[in-house]
Amino acid sequence: MEHFLNEPWRAGQPALGVWGSIGDSFLLEALAASGADYVCVDMQHGTAHEGSLVGAIQAVTVGGSVPIVRVPEANPAQIFKALDAGARGVVVPLVESRAEAERVVEACHFPPAGQRSFGPFRASISAGTSDPRELEKVASIAMVETRAGIDNLEDIVSTDGLTAVYVGPADLSLALGLDPGSFEAPAFVAVLEQIRSACEKHGIVAGLHCYNGTMAARYVEQGFGMVTVTVDMRLLRSALAVEFGRARAAVPPARRS
Repeated sequence: MEHFLNEPWRAGQPALGVWGSIGDSFLLEALAASGADYVCVDMQHGTAHEGSLVGAIQAVTVGGSVPIVRVPEANPAQIFKALDAGARGVVVPLVESRAEAERVVEACHFPPAGQRSFGPFRASISAGTSDPRELEKVASIAMVETRAGIDNLEDIVSTDGLTAVYVGPADLSLALGLDPGSFEAPAFVAVLEQIRSACEKHGIVAGLHCYNGTMAARYVEQGFGMVTVTVDMRLLRSALAVEFGRARAAVPPARRS
């Protein structure tokens, strides 16, 4: 059982996913059934929490996609919990140094390679094995999105065992003194290419959080290997705005009395 990024990346294929911020299990199942390579259950900014985590991961699996989890912080206990629940990878925000990246990797691996505690209460069921060597075949994904993370980029991407560096464009923009999601700003473009290039140099996956398919296609063409196409809440609100706009266009103006 290889992690979800390993084989596609070796074959030169990107993994395309969707972000689940709402956390409802039925919606997560529907997102997974859309053809997404992965669905990320967001525990940092989304509504998912420890009590709903197993159901969320089960829903993604039933829908036919690969469940990953963004934990709230670089906390080994939270990473353990997500992996024990059956996540096939963890996304860890605000990684700013090699030491923090190493802690992420260590939390994904059992001793002697890491420090993950053995207790795969559900992972052993979903993986069909209790073999630690199989259970630790998960993706360890660090987010670089702060000024310190940018300054320590080489140290982070060269961390042994790290699978990917994933960029949150809102926080990265803020770190550069820009408005959130300033994709076209020259400073943002330059740093994003710096991150992609560093990942390529060290043989790990470069990932990016996008808002729609057009944007995602652009970054696939630029060589990003883990591309989130959209976010459930953003997609829902955007679609509703379009449909209500069409309907309201047919509503006659109010009559003046």
